[in-house]
Amino acid sequence: MQFPNFKTATLAAAVLLGSSLLAGAQAAMPVAGTWLSADGGTKVRVSDCGGNKLCGKVVWLNEPIDRDTGKPKTDKRNSDPAKRARPLLGVQVVNGMTPSGDNKWSGQIYNADDGKIYQAHVKLVSDNAMQVQGCVLGFLCKSQTWTRAD
Repeated sequence: MQFPNFKTATLAAAVLLGSSLLAGAQAAMPVAGTWLSADGGTKVRVSDCGGNKLCGKVVWLNEPIDRDTGKPKTDKRNSDPAKRARPLLGVQVVNGMTPSGDNKWSGQIYNADDGKIYQAHVKLVSDNAMQVQGCVLGFLCKSQTWTRAD
């Protein structure tokens, strides 16, 4: 492959390096992507949020409109009154999960259904399935399986 000038060669090298870094990041974070919750009502985009931590934001709701108000759903059960008016779309629900084993991460998860934050564990069980577990007091836990949506 020949490059007509230095600028083109530099641009090509930058593109190749960027592609390599992106592929490496995806390999390091196999859980990254968009996931459909067990009930099919929510999609969460999980990604690296810096420092080798996972975060996830709500990017889709099956029923985005609140039946009572006719307006987009808000975080109305949040324990912080200042956050109750914020739209659910865009709310970060997976917070600062760090690696805790092969294809496992631990951190916190926010449950908008009750407005509480729980200690959580995530385990990638296959390319298209992720087990999500939220715990109270470290031992009262509830698990569900999310499926890859992208």
